[in-house]
Amino acid sequence: MTQTTHTAMRRAEAWREELRNKMKNKERMQLPRVVMPELDPAYRATQLDKEVNLGLTEEQAMAEAKRCLDCPKPGCMEGCPVSISIPDFIKNIERGEFAEAAAILRETSSLPAVCGRVCPQEKQCESRCIYTTGLKKEAVAIGYLERFAADYERTHGEIALPQMAESNGKSIAVVGSGPAGLSFAGDMAKLGYSVTVFEALHEIGGVLKYGIPEYRLPNSVVQSEIDLLERMGVVFENDTIIGRTLSYDDIVEMGFSGMFVGSGAGLPNFMNIPGENLIGVMSSNEYLTRVNLMHAADSDSDTPVFKGKNVAVIGGGNTAMDSVRTAKRLGADRAMIVYRRSEQEMPARLEEVKHAKEEGVEFLTLHNPIEYLADDKGKVRAMRLQKMELGEPDQSGRRKPVEIVGAIEEIAVDEVIVSIGVSPNPLIPRSIDGLKISPKGTILVDEENRTDIPTIFAGGDIVRGGATVILAMGDGRKAAAAMHKQLSK
Repeated sequence: MTQTTHTAMRRAEAWREELRNKMKNKERMQLPRVVMPELDPAYRATQLDKEVNLGLTEEQAMAEAKRCLDCPKPGCMEGCPVSISIPDFIKNIERGEFAEAAAILRETSSLPAVCGRVCPQEKQCESRCIYTTGLKKEAVAIGYLERFAADYERTHGEIALPQMAESNGKSIAVVGSGPAGLSFAGDMAKLGYSVTVFEALHEIGGVLKYGIPEYRLPNSVVQSEIDLLERMGVVFENDTIIGRTLSYDDIVEMGFSGMFVGSGAGLPNFMNIPGENLIGVMSSNEYLTRVNLMHAADSDSDTPVFKGKNVAVIGGGNTAMDSVRTAKRLGADRAMIVYRRSEQEMPARLEEVKHAKEEGVEFLTLHNPIEYLADDKGKVRAMRLQKMELGEPDQSGRRKPVEIVGAIEEIAVDEVIVSIGVSPNPLIPRSIDGLKISPKGTILVDEENRTDIPTIFAGGDIVRGGATVILAMGDGRKAAAAMHKQLSK
């Protein structure tokens, strides 16, 4: 723990009684939850790189922080995969000590500005807030406050380095620069290890850059977190594919004492229905990577992406929302979400659904594509949709969609983006002998994210098959702690 963080937490504790005297909990409970300022929907739906959420002002952040009841046993921390000291950072915001709030966040999170924007707080920390569980009111806006503190730190001077241990002379390799890899790298660097991150693509950041559009997560925010890791001594090697450019044997010969695999799940899933190989039908992975990372929407792009006018996105998750909202920004007259269940069963964040609707996205729920039809040039021209109704719950706990016999409709489309999930990248599992793999292709790990090869740990989507940024970060932190314990023996 840095001196700054220690001081911040000590001051937060000292101020608790004074804050309680200033405002009793009964008064705090009457305060309304802050509303995040946003760009106008009509304007933002034309802007690919303008962030929708504008962030809180200092006054808004302090007002929202006052709502925190400072519970003796904070449930919010139980819901945080990286164990942020949530009440402490919020109390520092309440008293106007924003830099100290950011220092507390950095103690356990390598990517607070990222998490404050894209993590599903409503299903994690905020779902455990006493307002939600006991008072049946809106939770404290923990995500908004996390974003505020991290942004304040970034925009008011250089981000302070965390406490760094002396070098222990050991080197660690990290495969993949997504949230799991970056979180692991940050923790290991703080513990005194020399860390090298190998990234297959030409830019560092993994899914944070190629998968999430700038209107939701600006690249400048991601880059500032990467810059901090470089200041901490982390080395990044892009255009390096482990399993092709370098083998696992090469990694061992280079003298690395351990390796963390966070190579993600970049293999798109398809439905295997007629017409899926037509021109104009693609995966959300391809679509978003080309637009976000390869700038395929630019007028001078060497490999431009087709800008459909009637675009259907198949799926109901956050990636589907990112895809359909991107299509709208690229000029689609009709941008549709096609989802086989009802809106209540959608896994996407409520905020993403809200933003999509405000921007003019059409929701065709209880519909499932069964065929894509081609024009005389082999390009998709229409989709045939089977209407569905909900039956009994399946293994996921959601009601299973059931076909309504004979209820089929045809809708004109000129672009289809399939976003029904991903599978793990098979390259790493196949290139390391002895690595145990599940039937779904994920790497099998123990409770400390260790594989059956003692020097190899893994986390994120390559283990989970598809999860949130914060869960991937939690895997990285857990693996770093376990590897450090193992290498310190």
